[in-house]
Amino acid sequence: MIQRGYRFKLHPTAEQSELFGQFSGVCRLVYNLALEQRRDNWRNFKARTGKNISYPSQARELTTLRAEYDWIAAVHVTPLQQALRDLDRAYQTFFKGIAKYPNPRKRGMSDTFRFQGRELKTRKLNAKWSEVRLPKIGWVQYRDTRPLIGKLNNATISYAANGWHISFSLAIEHDAPANTLPSVGIDRGVAQTLALSTGELMALPDSLAALERRKRSAQRVLSRRKRGSARHAKQRRRVAALQSRSARIRKDWHHRATLDLSKRFGTVVLENLNTKGMTASAKGTAECHGTNVRQKAGLNRSILNQGWHIFETLLNYKLEERGGHLCKVPAQYTSQTCSECGAVDRESRENQSSFRCRHCGHHMNADNNAALNILRRNTSSKVVEEGH
Repeated sequence: MIQRGYRFKLHPTAEQSELFGQFSGVCRLVYNLALEQRRDNWRNFKARTGKNISYPSQARELTTLRAEYDWIAAVHVTPLQQALRDLDRAYQTFFKGIAKYPNPRKRGMSDTFRFQGRELKTRKLNAKWSEVRLPKIGWVQYRDTRPLIGKLNNATISYAANGWHISFSLAIEHDAPANTLPSVGIDRGVAQTLALSTGELMALPDSLAALERRKRSAQRVLSRRKRGSARHAKQRRRVAALQSRSARIRKDWHHRATLDLSKRFGTVVLENLNTKGMTASAKGTAECHGTNVRQKAGLNRSILNQGWHIFETLLNYKLEERGGHLCKVPAQYTSQTCSECGAVDRESRENQSSFRCRHCGHHMNADNNAALNILRRNTSSKVVEEGH
């Protein structure tokens, strides 16, 4: 059994769009009220009842709240219950040390709500369009790009810069076949997004660089607009639209690249990179200022634009679906090690794209050389040869 998500663009009517805004607003309010109760009133609640605030206690109070206020009762109960479950799950991950303390949800950033799968119905309209029936909203059309396979668990409606979307979560019966395809090492970089040990180079589309220039220009215009004005809001939507388009292009490219790799290789070896730590700010503190802050900020943008983490996430589940494996090895000295003789010398890397070993004279693309080292580090013998 595997879990998969299918995301489609919704095309609601004006009345349905208004209902979407109402549903997401009330869900956001319930979430924030429940967060405030857990954060500020848990001592009084425990002193009065002898118990901690939990999902069941807040769900009972939600029933009372819906009876008192018609505009809350106008929203279907399931999305409100799901908002409370989200908060309960956020507290559980916080107490386990997995995530930070929950923050309040904000308009424009948390415009989302969720239904259970048993409450939904879908039907096909024609080859390109289908529609889904949402409780208290009705039938909403969406652009059907691929058929839904498996058991529907739930559906999340969310707002993005280009409109409303629906994400179906499905459980699919699946048995991974035996995979005997060859192995490959991949080096993730900034100038070249991916370099394979087979000698291939893969890079993000050039259109992303053009969109980035347009976005930065739009951000400069936004900085000159008066906050709260209609022109500021319009320019802010333009910046968000450009950012959203870049994200869609990047994610589409990563989906295509990871699908191609999962079909061609059985084992993929990557460097074990801490992307979050690598992209941390260099500003420092008020007492101890950082150095090369602007340069580090530019490097951080370049790394984040490549989407290293999402690439690893997508590749992992696509390989598992086909019986493959994703392995990670230490990243130290992969770009300074000769893939031919194993000598480690930082001077061997002549520039960003060229590697010439100062010991054996081996010459090849620096990123492909690193990819070969990454592949060979998946075996213990090469680690011993390099002396690490």
